[in-house]
Amino acid sequence: MAKAERKLIANNKKAYHDYFILEKYEAGIVLHGTEVKSLRMGKCSIKEAFIRVESGEMYIYGMHISPYEKGNIFNKDPLRTRKLLLHKKEILKIFGKMKEQGITVVPLQVYFSGSLVKLEIGLAKGKKLYDKRADIAKKDQKREAQRDFKVKNL
Repeated sequence: MAKAERKLIANNKKAYHDYFILEKYEAGIVLHGTEVKSLRMGKCSIKEAFIRVESGEMYIYGMHISPYEKGNIFNKDPLRTRKLLLHKKEILKIFGKMKEQGITVVPLQVYFSGSLVKLEIGLAKGKKLYDKRADIAKKDQKREAQRDFKVKNL
């Protein structure tokens, strides 16, 4: 079976800056009709979102999906808690790793996989200030090297 097309809706660049991403998982999200229509228009933010495991199920908090413009009474609260759809084994594996010190679960991307809305979550460990500085220095070095290469080829 061919892989479904991935259409990116929202990306969490801040997560890559603040954390080391150890593992990635793909999860479905329980949504209502007007939320899906709003996502098709790209009205989503996961910058302040976080994920918790409660009673054997995973939930995402703080994911903002703007209300659908043409919806009326069917619009839901933009910041409501949404359930994530994962296999029980995956949830238990993630929960076991979350018990380790310094490991957390962060949302990385929201995208369409075919007609389904998927959320990419990652097991993450927090970066220290010196790690962030080292990453910025590497980016600067890489950018300067590309600039020099471009100048030499002209």
